[in-house]
Amino acid sequence: MITIVSSLIIFLLVVMIHEFGHFIVAKMSGIKVNEFSIGMGPKIVQKEKGETTYSLRSIPIGGYVAMEGEEETSTDPRSFNNVNIFKRMATVIAGAFMNFILAFFAFSIMVMITGYGSNIVDFTAPNSPAELAGLQSGDVIVSVNNLPTKDLADINKIIETSNGENITFEINRDQSTINKNIKPKYYEEYKTYLVGFNAKVEHSVIKSFKIGFDRLIFVSRAIIDTLKMVFTGQFKMEYLSGPVGVVQLIGSESSKGVIYFLQILGLISVNLGIFNLIPIPALDGGKLLFLIIEALRGKPIDQNLEQKLTLIGISLLLSLMIYVTIFNDIGRLFK
Repeated sequence: MITIVSSLIIFLLVVMIHEFGHFIVAKMSGIKVNEFSIGMGPKIVQKEKGETTYSLRSIPIGGYVAMEGEEETSTDPRSFNNVNIFKRMATVIAGAFMNFILAFFAFSIMVMITGYGSNIVDFTAPNSPAELAGLQSGDVIVSVNNLPTKDLADINKIIETSNGENITFEINRDQSTINKNIKPKYYEEYKTYLVGFNAKVEHSVIKSFKIGFDRLIFVSRAIIDTLKMVFTGQFKMEYLSGPVGVVQLIGSESSKGVIYFLQILGLISVNLGIFNLIPIPALDGGKLLFLIIEALRGKPIDQNLEQKLTLIGISLLLSLMIYVTIFNDIGRLFK
């Protein structure tokens, strides 16, 4: 039950925040919005306010924004095809932008709840480089290799790139400054270099937002690096998950608690944002590509050609989704 509920909540959130981005920027740009829908399928209720119909539909997954002139040419001066091209570009990318905003808040709230590792030593692991060097509980690590360290993330970043070479810790202990030379040890279970100490956990709203932003950037880069593997020949189809696999992942993570729910919410929102910016017809990235071509040519692409390319894009995406669902998601269930 928790799998179904959490999956519905996450799918609804990431898609609706995406569509809200299109909706709010379209309104701000003066584009006429005919309908803003929550959910898909038959309508349950609807309400007209001004020129826009707001509807709630029976299938609680996704939603859409129907803009005048988006799918076909319209003579209305406020239709999508007639407004300034830069306003159209902003409207197209606004959905992905809102997904990044959602992920940022999900990661930030997660850190607000859990706290973050400070630059103050809590305890050292037995026989670790930190213990052998004489690090003590309460030591404040001011800098590592003359680089200022404000939290554990700063410290670990320097240690992980040390390649096992000696590094100098500047420590504040009892209002005295002490320097310690420590040789990091490679820990096989963590696949990285560490010196073996735990940091005291602190809580700060401002710091949580900074860490949330850093995590957003880190996850985005990781996804982009994965996409680059397609062009280098390193990418494998088994890396992909379809709807069934995503639902399973959401269920398994959400069952562990709110922290894991926020983490998977952020990860899926970033994935959706980046995926939608891929320049494939039928995705926002494809629409953006058409608009860039229009800006360079000084006139739009032939509408029939655009519709055919979009149909091809939809067909390819559906085929990929079916393949991944059958051979990856369902295939994993029987392994």
